[in-house]
Amino acid sequence: MVCRRGCCCGVVNEDNARFLMLAVLIVLYLLCGAAVFSALEQPKELQANEQWAQRFERFTQKHSLNRTDLETFLRFYEEANIAGIRVDTLRPRWDFTGAFYFVGTVVSTIGFGMTTPTTVSGKVFLIFYGLIGCASTILFFNLFLERIITVLAFVLKSCHDLKRRRQGVMPHDGPRGEPPPGPRDRGRDSLAGWKPSVYYVMLILCVAAVVISCCASAMYSAVEGWGYLDSLYFCFVAFSTIGFGDMVSSQRVTYDGNQTAYRLGNFLFILMGVCCIYSLFNVISIVIKQTLNWLLRKLDIFSYRGCCHCCPAGIAKRLPPRRNAVMPSGTGHGHSRARRTVSIETDALNESETDGGRWMSGEMISIRDFLAANKVNLDLMQKQLSEAATNGIPRPSVSNQNRQNGFSGGVGALGIMNNRLAETSVDR
Repeated sequence: MVCRRGCCCGVVNEDNARFLMLAVLIVLYLLCGAAVFSALEQPKELQANEQWAQRFERFTQKHSLNRTDLETFLRFYEEANIAGIRVDTLRPRWDFTGAFYFVGTVVSTIGFGMTTPTTVSGKVFLIFYGLIGCASTILFFNLFLERIITVLAFVLKSCHDLKRRRQGVMPHDGPRGEPPPGPRDRGRDSLAGWKPSVYYVMLILCVAAVVISCCASAMYSAVEGWGYLDSLYFCFVAFSTIGFGDMVSSQRVTYDGNQTAYRLGNFLFILMGVCCIYSLFNVISIVIKQTLNWLLRKLDIFSYRGCCHCCPAGIAKRLPPRRNAVMPSGTGHGHSRARRTVSIETDALNESETDGGRWMSGEMISIRDFLAANKVNLDLMQKQLSEAATNGIPRPSVSNQNRQNGFSGGVGALGIMNNRLAETSVDR
Protein backbone atom coordinates (compact mmCIF):
# COMPACT_ATOMS: atom_id res chain seq x y z
CA MET A 1 0.00 0.00 0.00
CA VAL A 2 1.15 3.47 -0.83
CA CYS A 3 0.34 6.60 1.12
CA ARG A 4 1.69 9.96 0.11
CA ARG A 5 1.41 11.55 3.57
CA GLY A 6 2.47 8.61 5.67
CA CYS A 7 0.32 6.46 7.93
CA CYS A 8 0.47 4.86 11.37
CA CYS A 9 -0.35 1.41 10.00
CA GLY A 10 2.95 0.85 8.23
CA VAL A 11 2.10 2.39 4.89
CA VAL A 12 5.13 3.99 3.25
CA ASN A 13 5.04 7.30 1.43
CA GLU A 14 5.27 7.65 -2.33
CA ASP A 15 9.00 8.42 -2.50
CA ASN A 16 9.96 5.39 -0.40
CA ALA A 17 7.56 3.20 -2.34
CA ARG A 18 9.10 4.34 -5.63
CA PHE A 19 12.60 3.65 -4.28
CA LEU A 20 11.69 0.18 -3.02
CA MET A 21 9.91 -0.71 -6.24
CA LEU A 22 12.89 0.43 -8.32
CA ALA A 23 15.28 -1.57 -6.11
CA VAL A 24 13.17 -4.72 -6.51
CA LEU A 25 12.93 -4.24 -10.27
CA ILE A 26 16.69 -3.71 -10.56
CA VAL A 27 17.36 -6.92 -8.61
CA LEU A 28 14.96 -8.83 -10.86
CA TYR A 29 16.61 -7.23 -13.91
CA LEU A 30 20.04 -8.37 -12.69
CA LEU A 31 18.80 -11.90 -12.06
CA CYS A 32 17.28 -12.13 -15.54
CA GLY A 33 20.44 -10.73 -17.13
CA ALA A 34 22.63 -13.16 -15.22
CA ALA A 35 20.48 -16.08 -16.35
CA VAL A 36 20.60 -15.02 -20.00
CA PHE A 37 24.35 -14.35 -20.11
CA SER A 38 25.09 -17.56 -18.22
CA ALA A 39 23.12 -19.55 -20.77
CA LEU A 40 24.81 -17.78 -23.69
CA GLU A 41 28.43 -17.54 -22.55
CA GLN A 42 29.07 -20.48 -20.22
CA PRO A 43 29.31 -23.13 -22.97
CA LYS A 44 31.89 -21.00 -24.78
CA GLU A 45 33.87 -20.58 -21.57
CA LEU A 46 33.93 -24.34 -20.90
CA GLN A 47 35.02 -24.99 -24.46
CA ALA A 48 37.83 -22.42 -24.21
CA ASN A 49 39.06 -23.92 -20.92
CA GLU A 50 39.15 -27.39 -22.40
CA GLN A 51 40.94 -26.19 -25.51
CA TRP A 52 43.54 -24.29 -23.43
CA ALA A 53 44.22 -27.33 -21.26
CA GLN A 54 44.86 -29.46 -24.35
CA ARG A 55 47.18 -26.89 -25.90
CA PHE A 56 49.08 -26.44 -22.65
CA GLU A 57 49.58 -30.18 -22.29
CA ARG A 58 50.77 -30.62 -25.88
CA PHE A 59 53.18 -27.69 -25.56
CA THR A 60 54.81 -29.03 -22.39
CA GLN A 61 55.22 -32.49 -23.89
CA LYS A 62 56.58 -31.19 -27.18
CA HIS A 63 59.26 -28.99 -25.61
CA SER A 64 59.87 -31.16 -22.53
CA LEU A 65 59.05 -28.31 -20.14
CA ASN A 66 58.20 -28.48 -16.51
CA ARG A 67 54.55 -27.64 -15.98
CA THR A 68 55.27 -25.54 -12.88
CA ASP A 69 58.00 -23.51 -14.61
CA LEU A 70 55.76 -22.79 -17.56
CA GLU A 71 52.93 -21.59 -15.30
CA THR A 72 55.38 -19.30 -13.49
CA PHE A 73 56.52 -17.84 -16.80
CA LEU A 74 52.90 -17.21 -17.84
CA ARG A 75 52.27 -15.36 -14.57
CA PHE A 76 55.25 -13.12 -15.37
CA TYR A 77 53.66 -12.35 -18.72
CA GLU A 78 50.37 -11.48 -17.04
CA GLU A 79 52.20 -8.96 -14.86
CA ALA A 80 53.85 -7.46 -17.94
CA ASN A 81 50.49 -7.37 -19.67
CA ILE A 82 49.07 -5.28 -16.85
CA ALA A 83 51.94 -2.81 -17.32
CA GLY A 84 51.05 -2.47 -21.01
CA ILE A 85 53.40 -5.04 -22.59
CA ARG A 86 51.82 -7.06 -25.39
CA VAL A 87 53.04 -9.72 -27.79
CA ASP A 88 51.96 -7.62 -30.75
CA THR A 89 53.64 -4.32 -31.44
CA LEU A 90 51.44 -1.57 -30.04
CA ARG A 91 51.80 2.15 -29.58
CA PRO A 92 53.58 3.37 -26.42
CA ARG A 93 51.19 3.68 -23.50
CA TRP A 94 52.79 6.47 -21.49
CA ASP A 95 54.11 8.95 -24.03
CA PHE A 96 52.14 12.20 -24.21
CA THR A 97 49.62 10.99 -26.79
CA GLY A 98 49.11 7.70 -24.95
CA ALA A 99 48.74 9.50 -21.62
CA PHE A 100 46.22 11.92 -23.18
CA TYR A 101 44.20 8.95 -24.43
CA PHE A 102 44.34 7.50 -20.91
CA VAL A 103 43.11 10.64 -19.13
CA GLY A 104 40.32 10.90 -21.71
CA THR A 105 39.10 7.44 -20.73
CA VAL A 106 39.37 8.41 -17.05
CA VAL A 107 37.38 11.65 -17.05
CA SER A 108 34.75 10.18 -19.41
CA THR A 109 34.41 7.18 -17.02
CA ILE A 110 35.01 4.76 -19.91
CA GLY A 111 38.07 3.09 -18.38
CA PHE A 112 39.00 0.53 -21.01
CA GLY A 113 41.55 -1.04 -18.67
CA MET A 114 44.30 -1.62 -21.21
CA THR A 115 46.36 1.15 -19.56
CA THR A 116 46.52 1.54 -15.79
CA PRO A 117 48.99 3.32 -13.48
CA THR A 118 51.46 0.98 -11.80
CA THR A 119 53.37 3.38 -9.51
CA VAL A 120 52.09 4.44 -6.09
CA SER A 121 52.32 8.13 -6.97
CA GLY A 122 50.40 7.55 -10.19
CA LYS A 123 47.60 5.75 -8.35
CA VAL A 124 47.34 8.50 -5.71
CA PHE A 125 47.27 11.22 -8.36
CA LEU A 126 44.60 9.30 -10.27
CA ILE A 127 42.27 9.40 -7.25
CA PHE A 128 42.27 13.21 -7.01
CA TYR A 129 42.50 13.76 -10.76
CA GLY A 130 39.51 11.50 -11.46
CA LEU A 131 37.45 13.05 -8.66
CA ILE A 132 37.52 16.50 -10.25
CA GLY A 133 37.69 15.34 -13.87
CA CYS A 134 34.71 12.95 -13.69
CA ALA A 135 32.55 15.54 -11.91
CA SER A 136 33.42 18.19 -14.51
CA THR A 137 32.70 15.83 -17.39
CA ILE A 138 29.32 14.84 -15.94
CA LEU A 139 28.49 18.53 -15.64
CA PHE A 140 29.50 18.96 -19.28
CA PHE A 141 27.19 16.13 -20.32
CA ASN A 142 24.28 17.68 -18.39
CA LEU A 143 24.89 21.07 -20.01
CA PHE A 144 25.02 19.33 -23.39
CA LEU A 145 21.54 17.92 -22.73
CA GLU A 146 20.31 21.38 -21.78
CA ARG A 147 21.66 22.78 -25.05
CA ILE A 148 19.86 20.03 -26.97
CA ILE A 149 16.59 20.89 -25.22
CA THR A 150 17.09 24.61 -25.90
CA VAL A 151 17.76 23.97 -29.59
CA LEU A 152 14.65 21.80 -29.89
CA ALA A 153 12.56 24.45 -28.12
CA PHE A 154 13.90 27.08 -30.50
CA VAL A 155 13.07 24.89 -33.52
CA LEU A 156 9.53 24.26 -32.26
CA LYS A 157 8.94 27.95 -31.62
CA SER A 158 10.38 28.94 -35.00
CA CYS A 159 8.12 26.47 -36.81
CA HIS A 160 5.11 27.77 -34.90
CA ASP A 161 5.98 31.40 -35.66
CA LEU A 162 6.49 30.57 -39.34
CA LYS A 163 3.11 28.91 -39.47
CA ARG A 164 1.45 31.94 -37.86
CA ARG A 165 3.19 34.31 -40.28
CA ARG A 166 1.87 32.30 -43.21
CA GLN A 167 -1.60 32.62 -41.72
CA GLY A 168 -1.15 36.39 -41.45
CA VAL A 169 -0.86 36.47 -37.64
CA MET A 170 2.18 38.09 -36.11
CA PRO A 171 3.84 35.97 -33.41
CA HIS A 172 3.77 37.29 -29.89
CA ASP A 173 6.38 36.27 -27.32
CA GLY A 174 4.80 37.43 -24.10
CA PRO A 175 1.28 37.86 -22.66
CA ARG A 176 -0.98 40.37 -24.35
CA GLY A 177 -0.85 43.86 -22.88
CA GLU A 178 2.66 43.54 -21.46
CA PRO A 179 5.67 45.42 -22.82
CA PRO A 180 8.20 43.45 -24.84
CA PRO A 181 10.98 41.83 -22.80
CA GLY A 182 14.33 43.49 -22.42
CA PRO A 183 17.53 42.36 -24.15
CA ARG A 184 18.54 40.14 -21.24
CA ASP A 185 15.21 38.39 -20.81
CA ARG A 186 14.22 38.23 -24.47
CA GLY A 187 15.94 34.93 -25.26
CA ARG A 188 14.90 33.35 -22.01
CA ASP A 189 11.26 34.49 -22.05
CA SER A 190 10.75 33.77 -25.74
CA LEU A 191 11.38 30.04 -25.19
CA ALA A 192 9.22 29.83 -22.06
CA GLY A 193 6.53 27.22 -22.56
CA TRP A 194 8.24 25.66 -25.58
CA LYS A 195 10.06 22.84 -23.80
CA PRO A 196 9.78 19.69 -25.93
CA SER A 197 8.22 16.46 -24.79
CA VAL A 198 10.45 13.92 -23.09
CA TYR A 199 9.52 11.33 -25.71
CA TYR A 200 10.40 13.72 -28.51
CA VAL A 201 13.83 14.34 -26.98
CA MET A 202 14.34 10.60 -26.51
CA LEU A 203 13.52 9.99 -30.17
CA ILE A 204 15.97 12.67 -31.33
CA LEU A 205 18.76 11.30 -29.14
CA CYS A 206 18.09 7.72 -30.28
CA VAL A 207 18.34 8.73 -33.93
CA ALA A 208 21.54 10.71 -33.27
CA ALA A 209 23.12 7.82 -31.35
CA VAL A 210 22.26 5.33 -34.11
CA VAL A 211 23.65 7.57 -36.85
CA ILE A 212 26.89 8.22 -34.95
CA SER A 213 27.32 4.52 -34.12
CA CYS A 214 26.76 3.42 -37.72
CA CYS A 215 29.22 5.96 -39.09
CA ALA A 216 31.83 5.13 -36.46
CA SER A 217 31.39 1.39 -37.06
CA ALA A 218 32.03 1.86 -40.77
CA MET A 219 35.27 3.68 -39.94
CA TYR A 220 36.42 1.05 -37.41
CA SER A 221 35.61 -1.81 -39.79
CA ALA A 222 37.73 -0.24 -42.52
CA VAL A 223 40.70 0.83 -40.39
CA GLU A 224 40.86 -1.65 -37.49
CA GLY A 225 39.79 -4.68 -39.52
CA TRP A 226 36.90 -5.55 -37.18
CA GLY A 227 33.58 -6.95 -38.30
CA TYR A 228 30.73 -4.46 -38.55
CA LEU A 229 28.79 -6.12 -35.72
CA ASP A 230 31.90 -6.11 -33.53
CA SER A 231 32.36 -2.44 -34.34
CA LEU A 232 28.77 -1.71 -33.28
CA TYR A 233 29.42 -3.61 -30.07
CA PHE A 234 32.55 -1.53 -29.42
CA CYS A 235 30.64 1.70 -30.08
CA PHE A 236 27.98 0.89 -27.51
CA VAL A 237 30.53 -0.27 -24.92
CA ALA A 238 32.61 2.87 -25.43
CA PHE A 239 29.78 5.40 -25.81
CA SER A 240 27.93 4.09 -22.78
CA THR A 241 31.20 4.38 -20.74
CA ILE A 242 31.13 0.67 -19.88
CA GLY A 243 34.58 0.14 -21.36
CA PHE A 244 35.37 -3.56 -21.02
CA GLY A 245 38.74 -3.22 -22.74
CA ASP A 246 38.45 -6.32 -24.90
CA MET A 247 38.36 -4.09 -27.98
CA VAL A 248 40.12 -0.73 -27.99
CA SER A 249 40.52 1.58 -30.95
CA SER A 250 43.60 3.50 -32.09
CA GLN A 251 46.16 1.22 -30.43
CA ARG A 252 48.43 0.28 -33.31
CA VAL A 253 51.68 2.05 -33.93
CA THR A 254 50.89 2.73 -37.58
CA TYR A 255 47.79 2.59 -39.74
CA ASP A 256 47.32 2.46 -43.46
CA GLY A 257 46.29 5.81 -44.87
CA ASN A 258 46.08 9.09 -42.97
CA GLN A 259 46.77 8.13 -39.36
CA THR A 260 46.18 11.62 -37.95
CA ALA A 261 42.76 11.88 -39.57
CA TYR A 262 41.75 8.50 -38.15
CA ARG A 263 42.74 9.38 -34.59
CA LEU A 264 40.98 12.72 -34.85
CA GLY A 265 37.84 11.01 -36.14
CA ASN A 266 38.10 8.44 -33.36
CA PHE A 267 38.23 11.22 -30.77
CA LEU A 268 35.27 13.10 -32.25
CA PHE A 269 33.12 9.98 -32.62
CA ILE A 270 33.74 8.93 -29.03
CA LEU A 271 33.03 12.46 -27.76
CA MET A 272 29.76 12.82 -29.67
CA GLY A 273 28.71 9.26 -28.90
CA VAL A 274 29.29 9.59 -25.17
CA CYS A 275 27.35 12.89 -25.07
CA CYS A 276 24.38 11.40 -26.92
CA ILE A 277 24.27 8.11 -25.01
CA TYR A 278 24.69 9.81 -21.62
CA SER A 279 21.87 12.26 -22.43
CA LEU A 280 19.76 9.36 -23.68
CA PHE A 281 20.29 7.55 -20.39
CA ASN A 282 19.08 10.63 -18.50
CA VAL A 283 15.94 10.83 -20.60
CA ILE A 284 15.26 7.10 -20.27
CA SER A 285 15.57 7.46 -16.49
CA ILE A 286 12.80 10.07 -16.62
CA VAL A 287 10.61 7.65 -18.57
CA ILE A 288 11.34 4.90 -16.04
CA LYS A 289 10.37 7.26 -13.22
CA GLN A 290 7.10 8.05 -14.99
CA THR A 291 6.44 4.33 -15.37
CA LEU A 292 7.02 3.82 -11.65
CA ASN A 293 4.62 6.68 -10.90
CA TRP A 294 2.04 5.05 -13.16
CA LEU A 295 2.45 1.74 -11.33
CA LEU A 296 2.08 3.47 -7.98
CA ARG A 297 -1.11 5.18 -9.12
CA LYS A 298 -2.46 1.80 -10.21
CA LEU A 299 -1.59 0.36 -6.81
CA ASP A 300 -3.30 3.28 -5.08
CA ILE A 301 -6.63 1.89 -6.28
CA PHE A 302 -6.30 -0.83 -3.63
CA SER A 303 -4.18 1.06 -1.12
CA TYR A 304 -6.97 2.09 1.29
CA ARG A 305 -8.83 -1.20 1.62
CA GLY A 306 -6.61 -2.58 4.34
CA CYS A 307 -6.05 0.65 6.30
CA CYS A 308 -6.81 0.57 9.97
CA HIS A 309 -9.41 2.78 11.68
CA CYS A 310 -6.74 5.18 12.94
CA CYS A 311 -5.37 5.87 9.47
CA PRO A 312 -6.54 9.24 8.07
CA ALA A 313 -6.71 7.79 4.58
CA GLY A 314 -8.88 4.94 5.77
CA ILE A 315 -11.16 7.26 7.73
CA ALA A 316 -11.58 9.56 4.76
CA LYS A 317 -12.34 6.55 2.56
CA ARG A 318 -15.07 5.26 4.89
CA LEU A 319 -16.74 8.56 5.75
CA PRO A 320 -19.78 9.47 3.63
CA PRO A 321 -19.45 12.63 1.56
CA ARG A 322 -20.60 15.81 3.22
CA ARG A 323 -23.81 17.32 1.98
CA ASN A 324 -22.44 20.78 1.19
CA ALA A 325 -18.92 19.73 0.14
CA VAL A 326 -17.81 20.69 -3.33
CA MET A 327 -16.32 17.59 -4.93
CA PRO A 328 -14.02 17.64 -7.99
CA SER A 329 -15.63 16.54 -11.20
CA GLY A 330 -14.62 13.53 -13.23
CA THR A 331 -13.87 11.22 -10.31
CA GLY A 332 -13.05 7.62 -10.75
CA HIS A 333 -12.12 5.18 -7.96
CA GLY A 334 -12.04 8.08 -5.56
CA HIS A 335 -9.33 9.96 -7.46
CA SER A 336 -9.60 12.59 -10.18
CA ARG A 337 -7.85 11.83 -13.40
CA ALA A 338 -7.25 15.10 -15.21
CA ARG A 339 -5.29 15.42 -18.40
CA ARG A 340 -1.55 15.37 -17.78
CA THR A 341 1.26 16.42 -19.99
CA VAL A 342 4.82 15.23 -19.94
CA SER A 343 7.64 17.74 -20.38
CA ILE A 344 11.39 17.38 -20.34
CA GLU A 345 11.60 20.44 -18.10
CA THR A 346 9.49 19.07 -15.26
CA ASP A 347 11.29 15.70 -15.04
CA ALA A 348 7.89 14.09 -14.50
CA LEU A 349 4.22 14.78 -14.84
CA ASN A 350 2.78 18.28 -14.55
CA GLU A 351 0.56 17.50 -11.60
CA SER A 352 -1.81 20.44 -11.32
CA GLU A 353 -4.72 18.77 -9.69
CA THR A 354 -3.94 16.63 -6.61
CA ASP A 355 -1.39 14.32 -5.01
CA GLY A 356 1.32 16.46 -3.52
CA GLY A 357 0.86 19.35 -5.94
CA ARG A 358 -1.64 22.19 -6.18
CA TRP A 359 -5.26 21.59 -5.25
CA MET A 360 -7.99 21.44 -7.83
CA SER A 361 -10.35 24.33 -8.29
CA GLY A 362 -13.49 23.82 -6.19
CA GLU A 363 -11.90 21.35 -3.76
CA MET A 364 -12.25 22.24 -0.07
CA ILE A 365 -8.94 22.27 1.81
CA SER A 366 -8.00 22.57 5.44
CA ILE A 367 -6.64 25.64 7.21
CA ARG A 368 -3.19 24.02 7.37
CA ASP A 369 -3.06 23.52 3.62
CA PHE A 370 -4.40 27.04 3.05
CA LEU A 371 -1.69 28.55 5.24
CA ALA A 372 0.98 26.50 3.50
CA ALA A 373 -0.25 27.67 0.12
CA ASN A 374 -0.26 31.32 1.25
CA LYS A 375 3.14 31.35 2.91
CA VAL A 376 4.26 34.43 0.97
CA ASN A 377 1.27 36.45 2.17
CA LEU A 378 1.94 35.35 5.74
CA ASP A 379 5.54 36.46 5.43
CA LEU A 380 4.45 39.88 4.22
CA MET A 381 1.96 40.16 7.05
CA GLN A 382 4.61 39.19 9.60
CA LYS A 383 6.97 41.80 8.15
CA GLN A 384 4.35 44.55 8.46
CA LEU A 385 3.55 43.58 12.03
CA SER A 386 7.26 43.57 12.90
CA GLU A 387 7.75 47.05 11.41
CA ALA A 388 4.71 48.36 13.25
CA ALA A 389 5.96 46.95 16.56
CA THR A 390 9.49 48.33 16.04
CA ASN A 391 8.78 51.80 14.67
CA GLY A 392 5.34 52.37 16.10
CA ILE A 393 4.20 53.62 12.69
CA PRO A 394 3.67 51.25 9.82
CA ARG A 395 5.37 51.97 6.53
CA PRO A 396 3.28 53.99 4.10
CA SER A 397 1.63 51.73 1.62
CA VAL A 398 -0.08 52.27 -1.64
CA SER A 399 -3.45 52.15 0.07
CA ASN A 400 -2.46 54.97 2.50
CA GLN A 401 -1.30 57.13 -0.39
CA ASN A 402 -4.44 56.58 -2.42
CA ARG A 403 -7.28 56.92 0.07
CA GLN A 404 -9.17 58.95 -2.47
CA ASN A 405 -9.73 55.71 -4.34
CA GLY A 406 -11.87 54.39 -1.51
CA PHE A 407 -9.50 51.68 -0.27
CA SER A 408 -8.53 52.07 3.39
CA GLY A 409 -5.37 50.71 4.95
CA GLY A 410 -5.11 47.57 6.98
CA VAL A 411 -2.81 45.10 8.68
CA GLY A 412 -2.07 41.57 7.58
CA ALA A 413 -3.93 39.81 4.81
CA LEU A 414 -6.63 42.55 4.68
CA GLY A 415 -3.96 45.21 4.21
CA ILE A 416 -2.31 43.20 1.45
CA MET A 417 -5.63 42.82 -0.34
CA ASN A 418 -6.32 46.57 -0.03
CA ASN A 419 -2.86 47.36 -1.41
CA ARG A 420 -3.49 45.13 -4.42
CA LEU A 421 -6.89 46.79 -5.02
CA ALA A 422 -5.31 50.24 -4.73
CA GLU A 423 -2.56 49.31 -7.19
CA THR A 424 -5.18 48.02 -9.60
CA SER A 425 -7.20 51.24 -9.33
CA VAL A 426 -4.06 53.36 -9.90
CA ASP A 427 -3.17 51.37 -13.01
CA ARG A 428 -6.65 51.85 -14.31
